[in-house]
Amino acid sequence: MGNLWKTQQSHQQSLTRKLLPYVLYAILPLALLHFYLYPSPPPLLDSSSVIKDQFSNLNPISKAEKTGNGVLDSVSEPPKEKENVNEILISSTPPPKEEESKEIASVCDYTNGKWVQEKKGPLYNGSSCGTIKDGQNCMNHGRPDMDYLYWKWQPKECNLDRFDPQLFLQILEGKHLAFVGDSMARNQLESLLCMLSSVSPPNLIYSNGDDNKFRRWHFPSHNVNVSVYWSPFLVNGIEKSSDGTINYNQLFFDSVDERWGSELDSIDMVVLSIGHWYLHPAIYRDGEVELGCHALDSMNCTDVEFYDVFGKAFNTSLKAIIERKSKSEGNGIDVIVTTFSPHHFEGEWDQFGACSKTKPYMEEEKSLDWMDSRMRQAEVEEVEKAKTILNADNNAMPKVRVAALDVTKLAMLRPDGHPGPYMHPNPFADGIKERVQNDCVHWCLPGPIDTWNEIMLDVMKRWRASSMK
Repeated sequence: MGNLWKTQQSHQQSLTRKLLPYVLYAILPLALLHFYLYPSPPPLLDSSSVIKDQFSNLNPISKAEKTGNGVLDSVSEPPKEKENVNEILISSTPPPKEEESKEIASVCDYTNGKWVQEKKGPLYNGSSCGTIKDGQNCMNHGRPDMDYLYWKWQPKECNLDRFDPQLFLQILEGKHLAFVGDSMARNQLESLLCMLSSVSPPNLIYSNGDDNKFRRWHFPSHNVNVSVYWSPFLVNGIEKSSDGTINYNQLFFDSVDERWGSELDSIDMVVLSIGHWYLHPAIYRDGEVELGCHALDSMNCTDVEFYDVFGKAFNTSLKAIIERKSKSEGNGIDVIVTTFSPHHFEGEWDQFGACSKTKPYMEEEKSLDWMDSRMRQAEVEEVEKAKTILNADNNAMPKVRVAALDVTKLAMLRPDGHPGPYMHPNPFADGIKERVQNDCVHWCLPGPIDTWNEIMLDVMKRWRASSMK
């Protein structure tokens, strides 16, 4: 019996060894066919029906959707390659606002960055925009090079989106934006008007003062008002006479210039931008107290550095805004302080080639001059002081927001963006002149100053995102 079992066992083992290769050859194609038709793990539901149902429940993407770069944008971006597309399709319910706001930084350091080439170019040109001041219309005045129009500021810490005029008007819908300051404030204002005009032409509804220094435009598409108030000191002051009989300014730091201060109740957002008028000879007073003077050697007064009084002007102005708005029953206000924009004169104002650069400086090529740095520092310090006041005042905090539009460094790197001799039409039509008037302070339109408004819109988007928390 034992031998028979061993013989059968041996026979079975031999048969198994013979058949095993054929069994494996038969199973392998079946296994491959199974994995091809039903990937592991097999689906629990028909994936096509899931996607179809989810698309039917998706809401349209609004223009205020948050994109992956940490700010609000007007156009939704496609999913990045590293994201799971299936999760995006299946998740039809948007995340809570608290989760959205956590992904968006409330501030960005726009100071540190570099100018990079941009192929798209500006939103407008010298002919398509009718609000450009004649002295800044470099294209129509015959400037031969156009390279200065194709640069974009790229901060190191955040993305700066291309200016979206529709989104800007949407955020300001039904509100009043005011630019207060000197000709640099007007330069930024006219840049903004041109960019907004590319989608919605405004109507000039008010004009007054020499050289139309007080003007207001209305954008009927969004019921937005944009104004400019001439106030080169921000505080109360008497300008030097145009006929030269009085060659110095008189400034009073105990009160703001009421030409704009008296209208704060009607203003929802204000841009303060001054600087170059503080370089002129002046006498400074605070009430009945004489603080001193600047560049007036012929007069018996104590010479005072204008950096300190320059900061004092912002101190007086920001305190007045906070105090008046915190006590007001009406609307709040957003305050933007545009920091000092350096000039680029490399010689006399009437010398040929006074600002002849045609490309931006690289960061390692140029550093801020001591004066430009001090002017910027005075402004930034006063903005921080204002924020401290707001943080300590529960009544003022919901009514006032303050930010520095810190453009000093990025402006310093753009010597190529000024009108130079093209502040007048075709200055070299009769040949090269040794002496020709130059403007190496203001900016061509279109030009680098358009970036100021790109940054301002980015600040506005971040403010709006923070308010959603």
